[in-house]
Amino acid sequence: MAERAVLAIDEGTTNSKAILVSGHGDIIASGSAPVPIEHPKSGWVQQDAEAIWAATLQAIAECTNASPATDVVAIGISNQRESIMIWDRKTGAPCGPVITWQCRRTSADCDALKQQGHEPDVIARTGLPLDPLFPPTKVAWLLDHYGGERRDICVGTIDSWLIWKLSGGAVHATDRSNAARTQLFHLADLRWDASLCNLFGVESAMLPEVYDSGHVFGSTKNVGPLADGIPIASAIGDSHAALFGHGAFGQGDSKVTFGTGSSVMTTIPAFVVPPNGITTTIAWSLNGEPTYAYEGNILVSASILPWTAQMLGLDGVDTLLDLAQTVSGTEGVSLVPAHVGLGSPHWNAEARGLICGLSFGTQPAHLARAAAESMALQVQDVYAIMAHDDDARAGRLFVDGGPSSNRFLMQILADFLDHAVTPCRNPEASALGAAYLAGLTTGFWPNLEAVAGLVSHDSDIVPNMPSGVRDVSLSAWRNAIARTTIVG
Repeated sequence: MAERAVLAIDEGTTNSKAILVSGHGDIIASGSAPVPIEHPKSGWVQQDAEAIWAATLQAIAECTNASPATDVVAIGISNQRESIMIWDRKTGAPCGPVITWQCRRTSADCDALKQQGHEPDVIARTGLPLDPLFPPTKVAWLLDHYGGERRDICVGTIDSWLIWKLSGGAVHATDRSNAARTQLFHLADLRWDASLCNLFGVESAMLPEVYDSGHVFGSTKNVGPLADGIPIASAIGDSHAALFGHGAFGQGDSKVTFGTGSSVMTTIPAFVVPPNGITTTIAWSLNGEPTYAYEGNILVSASILPWTAQMLGLDGVDTLLDLAQTVSGTEGVSLVPAHVGLGSPHWNAEARGLICGLSFGTQPAHLARAAAESMALQVQDVYAIMAHDDDARAGRLFVDGGPSSNRFLMQILADFLDHAVTPCRNPEASALGAAYLAGLTTGFWPNLEAVAGLVSHDSDIVPNMPSGVRDVSLSAWRNAIARTTIVG
């Protein structure tokens, strides 16, 4: 008898991944394919929607071919967030590029809206500041350049595009976690906001239907590697999926997802306007009930490591981290990876990267260590705001993403946060979260308690940095940030 499993698609910025998850929560097969990224101008970052779909099909095929006897009972989707596109509803053809979450082409548009005084109302409705990270100004740009007469246009995040393609063009839908990141969705009222659509020039008819994160959106049709009729049973933003994949169901549970950028997220009991510097979002939605969270989005995280390795003439990230461990500190050197601006909590689209504190005693190892520490220091900037807010009670802090498997990096994180961190035993937390939601929706797993029983973590990494050393490092970091925000 064929083994039954859930297929999870994890659509990231640089790779499409697919995994098959058994009823015991084990990953029994996986596949992946790269997704090209284009940089047509400085600060512009875009992708090709058809290339994303082709990579998704390739990843699914590789995964299912590795376990041909498996019976796929449901499909879950986790996806890169804030990346946005438009396509023709009749033909299904993309209209223009996918503008990714990293793209800064609408910085001036966001600044103009701020100067007009719109930001406080936007934050009150969406929990998000006016920043080119978020999609509405990108949608307006796409409509202006590729929308034509704006008839029969679909607007969607990448989950919407995948649902559309998986269903053979039958379904234009999204979930509340992704809708919450569009800056067009009213978080308290759980609906597309007419006043925001009007502000950004987006017709609500172009937007997808919004459902729970665990929901049967439709079923597969004419998807090469898959049989027809498989339920598409979850959709959730990748960072949210990671939180769910950790089993972070307790109030105040938090996680840090390390990738190209990083996301810091902690659950809160209800929607509130966020403290300055962070955002409020919907972590996931089940049975019509949203779980809210605070979040901080860091634009450049693990991607600083290969960049620094190249700058130092090293052969890769592993060599860089080995070099960083040969010194106990940076000797006053700070590296701020503001290569595409600063995200949370600074929100400065015009800031650019900075290395400071150099002396004749500075060695390559100090620069390597400064790059490694920059990942943790950016997280500390965000986590400090959350930890001191009454709506966020500190619970467990989970970590995931590729760098979470490196104990040296996670020790630095625990030290700067002064809080124990708990690595996920499997770094594919986002894909697992999407799989758990799909399985929960279709009855493959009966309840949240059963899902929580599937999750496994490594032992906690506890802080051991003296407070005086931490204070000196944090002071140097803040001075570096202050210099960076003047740039531009």
